[in-house]
Amino acid sequence: MKQALSDQRIIDCLSIHYDIKVTRLIFLPIGADMNASVYKAEAHDQSSYFIKLKRGHYHDISAIIITLLHETGIQHIISPIKNIRAQPIQHVDDFTLIVSPFIEGQDGFSRDLTDVQWVTLGKVMRQIHEIDVPPSIQRKIRREDYSPKWREAVRSLYADIESNPSTDEISSKFIAFMKDHAAVIHRLVNRAEQLSKQIQDQSPDFVLCHSDIHGGNVLIAGNDIIYIVDWDDPIMAPKERDLMFIGGGVANVWNKAHEEKYFYKGYENTEINMAILAYYRHERIVEDIALIGQQLLLTSIDKQTRIESYKHFMAQFEPQGVVEIAFKTDKNLI
Repeated sequence: MKQALSDQRIIDCLSIHYDIKVTRLIFLPIGADMNASVYKAEAHDQSSYFIKLKRGHYHDISAIIITLLHETGIQHIISPIKNIRAQPIQHVDDFTLIVSPFIEGQDGFSRDLTDVQWVTLGKVMRQIHEIDVPPSIQRKIRREDYSPKWREAVRSLYADIESNPSTDEISSKFIAFMKDHAAVIHRLVNRAEQLSKQIQDQSPDFVLCHSDIHGGNVLIAGNDIIYIVDWDDPIMAPKERDLMFIGGGVANVWNKAHEEKYFYKGYENTEINMAILAYYRHERIVEDIALIGQQLLLTSIDKQTRIESYKHFMAQFEPQGVVEIAFKTDKNLI
């Protein structure tokens, strides 16, 4: 979603704080974060840059984690470009600006990974999960607490549905689907709650997790090198927090058995806690339902964003989508 900062303000900031002379700034309508915008900046010297603009002044954790990853020897990460004061982020008005090299390529939503790339992704994720994160950095990273926030939000949506009439075609369709599939949605919510209580008693080890390592956050460059992008929301959590995406079916990709096979060939021997995996696959869907429901029913976002949000919501319930895979994961516990 495009943020309320003018293109000229961004261009001026790049000139003043990065000494980048922009000839063209292109808004890129990608990503689901309502508080972020991304751009491609073309410079006078023919260089291109990836610009991320986020609302607020609290986004330094991304740069901290990327620095840690590089210091650990992980190369499949794109480092931010430092400003003229050697800082990896720049505050501008009420926003934070992060500048990186622009790498031409496709993400894992639009292009399948090769077997070799799956093995590479597995190796890189294993390296990330084995990093000994210093306590000083751990204190800045959120920790998994199995919060009921999103489960309660979905339950509240049903109350909103009953008390607030729909205002447009999209919200009418959303409300109708929520009512018609209430049993499935309540099953997701209730099972996530049951599993959260079960796995907390197990006290699993916490590792550094990306937290959103789906196909959209794996960039496949033109030279076939893969990069893990969007480190805005890392978390200390069980490794299954990341592993739930492998075979998890987000956006109806990454749901084939041979992909998991090659990923774990790279990740190598590990014992997966299926209860934790099932929890995360349920909880992720619950969070998406809550966020999309709040967007469609409680905010005044533009029509195109509403349409895209509704499409994303519906895709979760398609064959081999995230709901079907979450239920299969849970069934395998029995």
